[in-house]
Amino acid sequence: MPIPSELSTEVNPRDPRPHFGLLGPPQAWRGGDALELGPVREQALLVALLLRPGRTVGRQQLLDGVWGTEPPGTGTRVIPVYVHRLRRRLDLPGQPRSVIETVRGGYRFVPGSASVDVARWEAGVAEAHAARNSGDLGGAVDAWSRALELFRGEPLAGLPGPFAEGERLRLAEQRLLAAQERAECLLRSGRHAEALAELFSLTTAHPYNEALATLLMRALHAANRQADALDVYATVRRRLVDGQGVEPGAELRRVHAAVLRGDDPFPPGEAAGRRPAVPRPRTDDSPRKHRARYELPVDTSNFTGRERQHQLLVAPADAQEVTVRAVDGMAGVGKTALVVRAARALRGRYPDGCLFVELHGHREDRETAGRQRVLRRLLRAVGAGEGQDSEDLDELAASWRAATASLRLLLVLDDAARAEQVRPLLPAGPGSLVMVTSRRRLMGLDAHRRVSLSPLGIDEAAELLTRMVGVGSEEGAAAEDVAAAAGAPAYRERAAVRELATLCGRLPLALRIVGARIQDRPPWAVEALAARLTDDERRLDELAVEDRSVEAAFGVSYAQLPAAEQRAFRVLGLSPTVRLDRLTLAALLDRPPADAERALENLAEASLVQRVTVDRYRLHDLVAVYARRVAAASPDEASAARERVLRLYVAATRCASDWGTSSTPTGPQGTGPFTGWEEATAWLDEAGGELVDVVGQAVAVGRIDEACWIAEGLVDYLTRQGRFHECRTALEMLLPLLGRATDRRMDSALRTGLGILYGVQGRYREARAWFAEALDISRRADDRHEQARASAGLGTFANLEGRVAESMEHFAEVLRLAGELTHDDWLTGSILTRAGDMHHQLGEHDKAYDRYLKAIALAEKAGSPRLLGKTLLRLGGLQLDLGRPTEAVGTLGKAESLARRLGDVPLYAAALDRLSTAEADLGNPEAAADLRRRARTVLDEATDAAPETALRHRLLWHGAVAEDLSGSRDFFERGTALPDADANRQRISRVLDDLGGRRPGREQAPDGDGPAGR
Repeated sequence: MPIPSELSTEVNPRDPRPHFGLLGPPQAWRGGDALELGPVREQALLVALLLRPGRTVGRQQLLDGVWGTEPPGTGTRVIPVYVHRLRRRLDLPGQPRSVIETVRGGYRFVPGSASVDVARWEAGVAEAHAARNSGDLGGAVDAWSRALELFRGEPLAGLPGPFAEGERLRLAEQRLLAAQERAECLLRSGRHAEALAELFSLTTAHPYNEALATLLMRALHAANRQADALDVYATVRRRLVDGQGVEPGAELRRVHAAVLRGDDPFPPGEAAGRRPAVPRPRTDDSPRKHRARYELPVDTSNFTGRERQHQLLVAPADAQEVTVRAVDGMAGVGKTALVVRAARALRGRYPDGCLFVELHGHREDRETAGRQRVLRRLLRAVGAGEGQDSEDLDELAASWRAATASLRLLLVLDDAARAEQVRPLLPAGPGSLVMVTSRRRLMGLDAHRRVSLSPLGIDEAAELLTRMVGVGSEEGAAAEDVAAAAGAPAYRERAAVRELATLCGRLPLALRIVGARIQDRPPWAVEALAARLTDDERRLDELAVEDRSVEAAFGVSYAQLPAAEQRAFRVLGLSPTVRLDRLTLAALLDRPPADAERALENLAEASLVQRVTVDRYRLHDLVAVYARRVAAASPDEASAARERVLRLYVAATRCASDWGTSSTPTGPQGTGPFTGWEEATAWLDEAGGELVDVVGQAVAVGRIDEACWIAEGLVDYLTRQGRFHECRTALEMLLPLLGRATDRRMDSALRTGLGILYGVQGRYREARAWFAEALDISRRADDRHEQARASAGLGTFANLEGRVAESMEHFAEVLRLAGELTHDDWLTGSILTRAGDMHHQLGEHDKAYDRYLKAIALAEKAGSPRLLGKTLLRLGGLQLDLGRPTEAVGTLGKAESLARRLGDVPLYAAALDRLSTAEADLGNPEAAADLRRRARTVLDEATDAAPETALRHRLLWHGAVAEDLSGSRDFFERGTALPDADANRQRISRVLDDLGGRRPGREQAPDGDGPAGR
């Protein structure tokens, strides 16, 4: 194998010494011939000596560096064998002295006996630094270029063992830093194009590196590409916020501000050609005053997942300062396991030791570790005797900083309770790294990076269980999938493992407990344990083994909360929905929303609730089970909290319903914390598909009245969105339970709701049956309000089917009851709108105008936006028929705006269509054509999202199909084409007059005195 071109100019082929290339896959040459280096373990041992030239390395140190936690059975006895083989390959025959010496305590590679490209790399970097610090930017660029050319790929590629891994990471970090410094010198010397080419490549490979992004912004700004520079900032900021939950650092923000202002983006006080020198971290060869200790626990077996979080923790740290990385998450989520794994991967970068301290911040069986005791322990670990005997915290902390000022340490502080417990324990040595775990986010700690852990994904959780119990292996997965249809046992077991992982909430602690319980058990044990875990009453009891217990872990977090937050946590377990917000907790606590929001934030900081969005939270499944268990100890508190939160949903559904609160004379009144229908609707929208679960939860806890009131309020909310299945599920769930309700109005009200549900879907026969049943029940109960609502439903759908005479009979029944409905403005307004429609059909425009205006006033009073929008639409249509297009544009514009706010597709499309007619009447054909196109587009998009038949019936229900009344007029003509048609028309007209005039507390307006007649 010839010498690589990047080494040929540096290596003398007549030099008898071996030449080693480690900045890539390990290679060696003597003269022009390649040397065989043997198996990778021997190569790793050779590298462990080569990169410590002149230093004695003990056998145990070599064993740990090459084999790590999995040494060979022969132990250190394998080391002399490997050294002997290396000598045979590297020493020349007759050579008086081997390149590897045996010395007391171990071995060492003789200095000067070989040439190593790493040494040339370090010399090249030193040359570049010297040139840069002297102001020779061109010389620095050339020196860095020559040094970087020595890399042939990943350093030490393919070599096993912790030492090789540590050196690989160190060299990769140095390579990146050199490329960064080279780019900065290119930029400072005005070679912007070269700098840009380099920086684009580097930032793509290292998307989270803020220093590279800062240089790229400077380069783009210098090249007069300010917009591109700002795009770089926006991209990096979004990546940091979304991926890590942190804002960009101060320097990147400063450069961003400079670019925005058009200022020079270089740091203030820096000369264009010279950067202030900074102290370099101590190298691995500098003398130590203590024996380095490596205290990291054994790595967790079967570690699964967390690749992204692991990469964040092992990313290169700043060599000029102490870096702090904090990991937080709920109890049992695997914080310690992740940090130990990351620390072991980084061990090789910290020659002065890796220390591990258990702070016992959340251990039920241990007292929280005192800071003085921990500091004394740390001082002993680094061999510092001075100051150990002091009891003063400040003196001990000062001694610790003094002892570590020249050390590069990796310190793991596990299970911290609070930030002030951690701050005195931070070392002072530049380049040191501190990793802290806690159930809290420790916002008072100045951490450079925070990693918040959530439970594992279902695939990762199932994989962890699979590794522990030895079922459903990936190798057999394909065969199991084929066997799935036949119900093969292996497939069933694999499915049971996934179910078990779900029941464990994908929490590593629970998964390990379960895995330990079913290891080496027969296959049916998996399914049996899964069956037991489905019972919430015993789930936490099953998740315990010896000193490990999920409930105990949660209990410590709960016990450390203040009393007010303990109460908040208890009642959160009583929420009828998984997703939570401040209004839910405010109702559960009977406290103002601001107090509830603070409690949620504090519980999120303690990792007892999980933040889902900016203002929505949730309890982990197992945490929710624990919260309910704790709440059960205070039954009176739990009962009152459940009643309050269910009544919050009663208020929300009634406020969001177009019927408004005036149409619900029984149950709690008022709109609760909601200022209007928009706020209530938005709040219900956030609940998504959980609304039916709310009804189910109310039933489960015996609150049948609240369940009925919520279901009644949901009818309008759900049907207008086409969520028919959810609506039917809620109503049918309650029908068999109505005998347990104290509000007897619900017997007919829920049946009326079913009539509306089926009518909206165009299933008129089922609708008539439910309305008729509701009418019969309400008559027997002498409930005038529900009689009127059932009759109005029958009349509405009879009219839609073309049975106008029958429709009028039902409306006459409503009229008879209208005088008693002083509270139901929505129902009365709706009847007046229908009366206006029929006056319009009869050609009695003055009366139609009057009825519409009265209906509009009642809709506004009731706070019924859809009734208001539909009536405005009809009034605009009447104005068009009267030849008043200018007035119609104003009226229809209000209807269109309201429909857009409502998200009511049929109403919005109809308003656009009618507006197009008005614009055409005003002589604006282009505007009219554009409005018609918009109307068609709206309907086309709606048809894509809902079955066409259902949409058509929704359009009919809202009276919004083009609204030219041709269909309704045809119905009317067929309904009045009977014997004595004129008399029939007159009878209908009289009924309509009564509908329009008989309002409690009002005088009937004389015919012809409406707005149309003035």
